[in-house]
Amino acid sequence: MSRIYLSPPDVGPREREMLLDAFDSNWIAPLGPHVDAFEAEIASITQRSHAVATNSGTGALHLALRYFGVSPGDRVITSSLTFAATANAICYQGATPVFLDSCRSSWNMDPDLLREVLSSAADKNDLPRAVVAVDLYGQCADYNKLSAICEEFRVPLIVDAAESLGAGIAGRPAGSVGQAAIFSFNGNKIITTSGGGMLVTDDEQLATKARFWATQARDDAPHYQHSELGYNYRMSNILAAIGRAQLEGLTNKVDVRREHNQFYREALQDLPGITFMPEAPEARSTFWLTALLIDSTLAGNSRDDVRLALEAQDVEARPVWKPMHLQPLFAGCEMFGGAVCEQFFDRGLCLPSGSSLSTGAREKVVRVIREALGTPQL
Repeated sequence: MSRIYLSPPDVGPREREMLLDAFDSNWIAPLGPHVDAFEAEIASITQRSHAVATNSGTGALHLALRYFGVSPGDRVITSSLTFAATANAICYQGATPVFLDSCRSSWNMDPDLLREVLSSAADKNDLPRAVVAVDLYGQCADYNKLSAICEEFRVPLIVDAAESLGAGIAGRPAGSVGQAAIFSFNGNKIITTSGGGMLVTDDEQLATKARFWATQARDDAPHYQHSELGYNYRMSNILAAIGRAQLEGLTNKVDVRREHNQFYREALQDLPGITFMPEAPEARSTFWLTALLIDSTLAGNSRDDVRLALEAQDVEARPVWKPMHLQPLFAGCEMFGGAVCEQFFDRGLCLPSGSSLSTGAREKVVRVIREALGTPQL
């Protein structure tokens, strides 16, 4: 059996067909009919009025932050338990990230802690410029609570839904809440365009500005004229064609990842010290990655013992995100709480979860974990 990867691309004949369609039409460069159609399809799935295809989820987040006036000297609240791109985009605008702890019920931003922090900031007349909530490992944050809190304090809410396309909570699809939301189509995501992202919003002016900035902020003139700083952030027609083919299989890809998650839960449920990332109330996660916690005092071995045992058998597994407040780059930033996400990092492990993962491969993952913890499969 070849190496088992965490979340490899899952592509097939339909992606090749759509790619060749774009190639044969000679729409190679950024923009084109597949870009327009991909934007419309994502807008429909997320129940948004507008979508803007970009070259990455990071670029989409950067555009949203700029639109809401994030600038040097500003503070932007975000989750500590996330990938670095979330915080990096804040720094692109010269602002400073302020990190919040997770709640145990979803592993996402703690709404009660957010209210506490915003209330204290309001008393000091020092509210942050924006809040960026993250949908972790395919699970939506508590959209209802977070949006209500941000509306109360009149702070824009941006949702980093990079990992959650196809998920939902309380009857709302991922990315449907906040002044803007972003998705990633990196090679390891639920669907991929090789590299790419999307900004979704109900704000027409935001969508228009994002498109303008993403195409080098070229003014409406017969010559090349630029009055504002722009970026090379647009998605190519070829990549959008791949994305459209991937989108056709979104429901199945999510169902398969959820099936993997259930398989792991059932196969490891008898092991002491093993707990899985919970599915939050009213939520339907994509389980982009199946994540679990290993309590070494109960399990007998640590998270790293299990990870190294898997690696020795050519199985890729990875610790959960290292919280941003523990990263050298962000060592001087404010952090509220921290005990919860630090524990997740100390004990958390992500297992192979790709939609192309075979039954035999996931059985091997379980066998190696059980052997590493001293309880082989009966």
